[in-house]
Formats: sequence, structure tokens, C-alpha cells
Amino acid sequence: MDFREPEDHRLVRAAVRELCARFDDDYWAECERTHTFPWAFYDAMAAGGWIGVAIPEQYGGGGQGIAVAAIVLEEVAASGACMNGASAVHMSIFGMHPVVLHGSEEMRARYLPRVATGELHVAFGVTEPDAGLDTTAVTTRAVREGDAYRVHGRKVWTSKALESEKVLLLVRTTPLAECTKRTDGLSLLLADLRDPAVTITPIPKMGRNAVASCEVAYDGLLVAADDLVGEEGRGFRHLLDGLNAERVLIAAEALGTGRAALRRAVAYAKERRVFGRSIGANQAVAHPLAEAHARLHAASLVVAEAAWTIDRGDPAGEAANTAKFVAAEAGFFAADVAVQTHGGFGYAEEFHVERYFREARLQRLAPLPQAMALNYLAQSVLGLERSY
Repeated sequence: MDFREPEDHRLVRAAVRELCARFDDDYWAECERTHTFPWAFYDAMAAGGWIGVAIPEQYGGGGQGIAVAAIVLEEVAASGACMNGASAVHMSIFGMHPVVLHGSEEMRARYLPRVATGELHVAFGVTEPDAGLDTTAVTTRAVREGDAYRVHGRKVWTSKALESEKVLLLVRTTPLAECTKRTDGLSLLLADLRDPAVTITPIPKMGRNAVASCEVAYDGLLVAADDLVGEEGRGFRHLLDGLNAERVLIAAEALGTGRAALRRAVAYAKERRVFGRSIGANQAVAHPLAEAHARLHAASLVVAEAAWTIDRGDPAGEAANTAKFVAAEAGFFAADVAVQTHGGFGYAEEFHVERYFREARLQRLAPLPQAMALNYLAQSVLGLERSY
């Protein structure tokens, strides 16, 4: 086994790191404070070709796999951009995977080149207020009317809805009562967001405020039948193709957030002097920092394995859920240690670690809570009885 990172991966890291260095912590703090989407950063990532890194080359993308996409998002987060930076580009990098796999050739040719250049922003509309994690219980309804679908319903936590032109929308095209399986009768539509039938309301939240999370109401929205992704009634299965990849990319972002927090904490521990020596000389400070390093290093290996597994086309449920769980815990631990290392100043906006802490906390919730990752491992890997 060779654990050295390939040269092409190191070059990707260096290039993304150099670009992100143009956007310092103060830039991200201002975007967070003013709830302003980071357009300058987004445009720079698009100009560098990083937005389309995982889109096939025939549609103007980089044609890279999850391993490279994970490196890009890890380095974005590690720059201090954390989730504000990663979320600004996350959906464009991986979110159109169901379209790549299941969309018609006409759909791919129409939309993917615009996503690759950064021109077309696409949001992800799955979660509903009452369904939560029970995705098969979604009630947003799409009824066929000639060559279009009429959509009524409501989604929550739709990130980037304010900036996006389109949304990859999970709807029920066949009532649940008429389905043999709960996963039947669901369809994916690539729907318009800039339509009078759509109402977008940002949700006030604890962190990652440069990228809004929104409640979106669909009141009779018409969606052309040509914008059906794949087959009607198989949307849940089409959606599953992207979930393991998403978990690995979130894991990479958690890893980067933890790296950013640890970097600042170590620097502060070296500079801050109390009782005539640096606080880093005290084991009560040094040991948690060393533990954070160890946890992040272990997580980096698990994330790399999970990305490799997906890119090989092997079953990746165990690897992806393990990576998401381990990296989210490691990132949050590092962010918490960074706040503690700074003492009272860890609570001050000036030192940025409080922002890292809030964003690292999110990674234990999204795109699924830690308990659901453990549920998968308990049931699908260990063979324990299903709990829900």
C-alpha cells in the first residue's frame, strides 16, 4: 500500500489553496455578518474551472471524480471559508450527479455546460417540514397536465434558493396509498425557482449565514415534462446515486473546517503568554490540540478511502457513512478545542474560531445527523435489527 497522495492531487490542493488565500477570514466574517453571498469567491472558483471539476468533459467540465472534488472542498473549508465557502460551490460540484447519470442527452447538453462555467446555479429541494428524514413521506405533489407537471408543496432547508435559477426537486407523482413500496411514485424534476408560483423565505439560523437556507413554497408551479430527470416514479432511486458522494464531500468539508480551527488554535497557543511562558507549554492546552490533530489525521484517511471506493464504482455505503461520522466528529472536536484554547477570546468574533465552531456544529447535522450514519452501520454492516 502506498499512502502518499498522488502528484495530481497535490497540484489540485496547491492550486485551490492559492486561490482561496485571496479571501481571508475577514472576508468570510463580513459575508457572514451581512448575510451576503460570496460572489467574488464564487466567480474566482468558476474562472479557475473548479465549479465544474466533477462534470464530464463532454459538457465542459473537468471530468474528475469524488476524490478530486473532496480535495477541492476540503481546501476551501481549510482556508477559513468553512461551510460558507464550501456551500457556495458544493451543489454545483456534485449536485447535478442525478442529471449526469439519468437525465436525457438533451437535458445534459442544455444544463451541464452552464453549471460547469458557474453561470447556472442549482439548489436541492428534498426536505419538508413534516417529513424530515423520512424522505418517502414527502407530500409535495406533481400532477401531469399534458406536456408539463403542476407542482404544489413546500420544502425547507433549500440552500442557495435565493441565488439559484433551478432546483432539483423531489416530488410525489403517484400518491403513497397507490404505491406498492414507499420508495415508489417519487420523481425528480429540474424546476424553475424564478417563477411567480414560487415563494422563497430565508430561515434565520445560527451560522453559515453567507449562504441562506430557505423555505420554498410551490403554488401551482408548471414544470415542463422535458425537465423530468430519468423515469417518472424512480426519483428516489435516482436520488440515492448521489447520497454517498454527498456524505463524502461533507466529510471533506468537516475535515477542512477542523484544520482551519486547529491552525488558528496552535498559532494562538504559541503566541499567547501567561505566567512567563506560552500557554502551549501547558499540557492542559497542548494535549487537546494534539488529540485534535490525531483525530483529523485519522479522519483524512477514512475520507480518502471513501472517495476512492466511490470512484472505483464499488459499494460505498459503509465507507461513506463512516467518513461522514468520523470527520464530522473530528472537525467539531477541533473547533471546540480552538474555542477553549482561546479562552474568553474564543467567544469573540475577532479571532474567528467562534464562526468555525458554529459551522462545524452544522456538519454533525447535515446532510444527515450522526445518528442516521450510525443507524446505517448498525443495520447494514453489523446486521442489527432496524430501529425505525
